[in-house]
Amino acid sequence: MLFRDRADAGRQLVARLEHLRGQDAVVLGLPRGGVPVAAQVAASLAAPLDVVVVRKLGVPGHPELAMGAIGEDGAAVHSPDVVRRAGIAPEALEEVEARERAELDRRVRWLRAVAPRLPLAGRAAIVVDDGVATGATARAACAVVRALGAVRVVLAAPVCATDAVRRLTADGVEVVSVATPRPFGAVSAHYAHFGQIPDAEVVALLRAARQEAE
Repeated sequence: MLFRDRADAGRQLVARLEHLRGQDAVVLGLPRGGVPVAAQVAASLAAPLDVVVVRKLGVPGHPELAMGAIGEDGAAVHSPDVVRRAGIAPEALEEVEARERAELDRRVRWLRAVAPRLPLAGRAAIVVDDGVATGATARAACAVVRALGAVRVVLAAPVCATDAVRRLTADGVEVVSVATPRPFGAVSAHYAHFGQIPDAEVVALLRAARQEAE
């Protein structure tokens, strides 16, 4: 195992982000699993903590396989190769996207009531997740922060698949990771403890970071 848990992963990741210390940056975790990692990064870099809300578009019948992702403010990224291999009809993709958009909008309303969005215009955005497999949600998140005016976009994750790194780099995103193992497998395979993160923990981490910044 590369990491004991998400907090340990965040501490290891910080060592790769020292070049961003002192920059005008915002650290944005992907709820839910990316937020505990992002909290470690934000605390170490003395940077503000926020979230960027995205939803994976899972293949019908195989929801763990991403055929794309959507994010706040209408951002959407699709994986045509997955859609083609899975034989997904356009109307099926639209149905999944509409369902996930409704859930995303609900989560945005809830999270923004706890943590109003921090301004990104002219700043660096450090987007943090607990691991990147296909890269679909990470790419959607990076599209969101770029649309909000971030002048530098960094995707930081403890473990990344090499294909995902290639796609993100092609999008103009700087990728920072602790490890890019081959074969990759599942993100959870690289953690000793990889339980579900409850909503209450996400809220507690965001509130603690905002209070610390006051």
